[in-house]
Amino acid sequence: MTNIDPGKEDEFFMEVDAAAKKAVWCALATIRNNAPRVRMVHPTWEGKVLWIATGAETAKAKEIQKNAAVDIQFQVAPDDFVHLMVRGTAEVRVDAATKNRVWEVLDYDLTRFWPDGPADESYCLIRIEPFRVELSEMFGSRNKRVWRSPSDS
Repeated sequence: MTNIDPGKEDEFFMEVDAAAKKAVWCALATIRNNAPRVRMVHPTWEGKVLWIATGAETAKAKEIQKNAAVDIQFQVAPDDFVHLMVRGTAEVRVDAATKNRVWEVLDYDLTRFWPDGPADESYCLIRIEPFRVELSEMFGSRNKRVWRSPSDS
């Protein structure tokens, strides 16, 4: 396992973004009643922040409001077998400025879910601030690289 040097963070997160784009879907784990809940989501990286669009009344949004701890796992299928894991703190964002700005950041057509655009009250965002990101090959058995935020040291 190799820890990412602070001077190489930008390069590492470009590789993380590229791997995530190959995976398309990933598993998001939240906590409800001290038990994990996992569902498939399609997040988008913006630098070192991960965004997920969701409905304001979804179970995942409600769970995050009660417990901000999340784990995310991307798995890229053969031939690459890239493995990307993210551990972080999540928050639900409903302010208009963020909803408008991130509407343009997310890499798929959100009008399929919210035809009225970012002003739709049922549209909200989950912002994930990672404190640990692991990128590896062959299910974590090769070329494992780990980035940790200063707060996770």
